[in-house]
Amino acid sequence: MAEQKFFATKDETWGHKWGFQDSQFILHPDRTITLSGNRYELCGVVMPDFIPYVEESLQIRLDPDDILPEVERKPVQPPRSNPAFIDAVVATFPEDRYTLDDTERLLHSHGQTTSEEVFKILYHRVDKTIDMVFYVESEEEVAELIRLAEEYGVCLIPFGGGTSVSSALKLPDLETRMIVAVDIRRMNKIEWINADDRRACIQAGITGKQMEEELAQHGYMVGHEPDSVEFSTLGGWIATQASGMKKNRYGNIEDIIENITVITPRGILEQTEPTTRVSMGMRPHNLLFGSEGNLGIITKAVVRIHQLPEVQEYASAVFPTWDQGVAFLHNLSQTNYVPASVRLVDNIQFRFGQALKPKSEGLKKAMSSLQKFVVLNLKGLDPYKMCAATFVMEGEAREVAYQKQNLLQLAKQHQGLAAGPENGKRGYMLTFAIAYIRDFLSNYHIIGETMETSVPWSKISEVCQVATDKLFELHDKHNIPGRPYLSYRIPQIYHTGVCIYFMFGMYMKGINQPEDVFGSIEHAMRQVIMDHGGSISHHHGVGKLRKDFLPQIHSPASIELLKEVKAFHDPNNVFGIRNNVFAE
Repeated sequence: MAEQKFFATKDETWGHKWGFQDSQFILHPDRTITLSGNRYELCGVVMPDFIPYVEESLQIRLDPDDILPEVERKPVQPPRSNPAFIDAVVATFPEDRYTLDDTERLLHSHGQTTSEEVFKILYHRVDKTIDMVFYVESEEEVAELIRLAEEYGVCLIPFGGGTSVSSALKLPDLETRMIVAVDIRRMNKIEWINADDRRACIQAGITGKQMEEELAQHGYMVGHEPDSVEFSTLGGWIATQASGMKKNRYGNIEDIIENITVITPRGILEQTEPTTRVSMGMRPHNLLFGSEGNLGIITKAVVRIHQLPEVQEYASAVFPTWDQGVAFLHNLSQTNYVPASVRLVDNIQFRFGQALKPKSEGLKKAMSSLQKFVVLNLKGLDPYKMCAATFVMEGEAREVAYQKQNLLQLAKQHQGLAAGPENGKRGYMLTFAIAYIRDFLSNYHIIGETMETSVPWSKISEVCQVATDKLFELHDKHNIPGRPYLSYRIPQIYHTGVCIYFMFGMYMKGINQPEDVFGSIEHAMRQVIMDHGGSISHHHGVGKLRKDFLPQIHSPASIELLKEVKAFHDPNNVFGIRNNVFAE
């Protein structure tokens, strides 16, 4: 049987929205919600408390019949045609490599940024669409496509999993050439595994989910697990300089990758061999992390692999206040028992997780009530102040046992109360399911987004407070109904600081051009975060969403250096996505 070729229109994902087509939150007449499908532990669970939680948080009444109608026949601009280029493509490549299909083009014309992309395409329209989609299958095809694009004056846009949340896939307004999305998801093979050196060479179009499943068949793993691991690609991780939830054990993407192959209009950028660690002068390799599609097409990488862990365990703890939880993390960062993943959620996000629990019955209800009585009464924890930490421990059995024992002892020193492995696993796994909530709530006029930053330990409280203050200030200024929602968590800890991950949303019914108002508020929040010690981004990247902040973090000479590198390797701007310092 012939191999089934990948096309976005035949994929099992939603395409314009987040996630798999068989997974979505559904609101029932009794105001409970369920998650359809069977991919996640939350699927099929009847959740009676979520809608009341949303209403309490936003101070609104959610009307199940007041649904924001999605545009059914989404407008697609006619493709801009370059006849000479199209003739050359037809003469050079098999016909299953390229398409001018309207749906394919639209699917490749945006990422997953809420206000600038998803909200517009679901409820209005995107301003610009891709003109052709090309599915490359080899490095030779990539090189030839680049050659033809340069010869005939065509713009190429690298496309991986489409999960960008930085408007990196938003098409430049001023681009007048034919634009071709180069989808690399057919380049998804593991080319080789070197067990002795614990390396593997993997093509850039592979998703995290596929990569880990195939490596597991050989007893290995990479361990890079971002929230988007089911859909994002290895090439996308490199292009955005991504971070995963188990970074403490396996490293961020720059720690995992030993060699990258990028094909540019001027040739191949790569080291001739991967190296364990090298002092070789200035490394072009380092410029490829965060390159965001501006230099060329990432085709493969050599990655560090690990044997599958002997043991994986979860644990959790609750703390009376956020400040006590942060103090625990600060101490933990100085120890030798930091687990693969540790995350601290604030009280609002803690209650968010509780709102996604099923209604308990029978013995389970009795035990739940008893546990609640112990936490809130005997231990004196305030349900509107307490926060929670979740842990994932991986490795040899004795290593995990050592981590677990010391983690919980340290938590106790900060008035933390052990909350069990079940809550730890549930908190970790919720990450993958709750991503669908954004699209569920948008049906009811609620726009939500995430935003992350890295901050020094000494600035955590300040940054959280100023972000909150700015959101409430602008919510009032724009006369937005109800009140805004903002919660935050610390998903990564470092020697000098942490990553803070914000979730925020607003009920935008009755607001003119709500997506633009929302985007302006997000921009102002980012500015105030940076003004008080936060970074431009921890792992989402810059794209076009955060381009305005670059002069605040790069000196003019640094920006000029990057532009000169681009000008040499891509003098005709074949890769004209215009992200980062190359933005319009």
